[in-house]
Amino acid sequence: MKKLVLYVHGKGGSAAESEHYKTLFPACEVTGLDYQTFSPWETGAEIRAAVEDLKDRFAHILLIANSIGAYFSMNAGIDSMIQKAYFISPIVDMEKLITDMMHWAGVTEEELESKGVIQTAFGEDLSWDYLCYVRNHPVDWTAPTQILYGSRDNLTSYAAISGFAEKHNAGLTVMDSGEHWFHTEDQMRFLDEWILREEHKSPFPLKNNGKKNDNENAGNMCYSIDNDKQINDQEAAVMEKNKDANGYRQDGPGQRGDLL
Repeated sequence: MKKLVLYVHGKGGSAAESEHYKTLFPACEVTGLDYQTFSPWETGAEIRAAVEDLKDRFAHILLIANSIGAYFSMNAGIDSMIQKAYFISPIVDMEKLITDMMHWAGVTEEELESKGVIQTAFGEDLSWDYLCYVRNHPVDWTAPTQILYGSRDNLTSYAAISGFAEKHNAGLTVMDSGEHWFHTEDQMRFLDEWILREEHKSPFPLKNNGKKNDNENAGNMCYSIDNDKQINDQEAAVMEKNKDANGYRQDGPGQRGDLL
């Protein structure tokens, strides 16, 4: 039976993004999932149904999930059905993200509970049901996982991502100056080399802006963090300083800069 790479996109993305990964996995079938719902309980059920169908046809399933697609995947109960996961800028603390958005919008919990759903000026709907679900269903993820994180990710703090990686025994690689949305030429090259290194154990180091990540340049490059190694406080502080003052990019509704 063949091996499959399943791609789950983030908000504003599509299954067509899976085409990018075909050259990285030439021996595998690569497909993307275009989910039709946008809540963890509904989208999680969609992802689970898709994986349950695919596991009967493929002996090995590798998951690549982006942003909120990773969060939805972790709510799908598919841990035992996949062999490995690559998470790109995953949302790992949804409760913190929602409460941050409530703060940006000036919405209290009492208001949200009373109204049920509140639209924000930055294009996100705040939902009391969504918040309650998140609080009542903490992430429980056991599949072997590698995480790629940008130091300028404006949705997830370094403390959150490193804490998740440690708790779930996941590998963590940080791209200095990387964003939540990996999309520039340098960022996509970095992403590709990260996957190749992890999947094929390539001997070359990760690169950033065309420079090798050697000890001399390490301060300006990437960080590959093992579970027993932490980025020092100064470097972590720099990552937090790089976040936008308002906590989110102002790219406009419907663009890839949207929060999730």
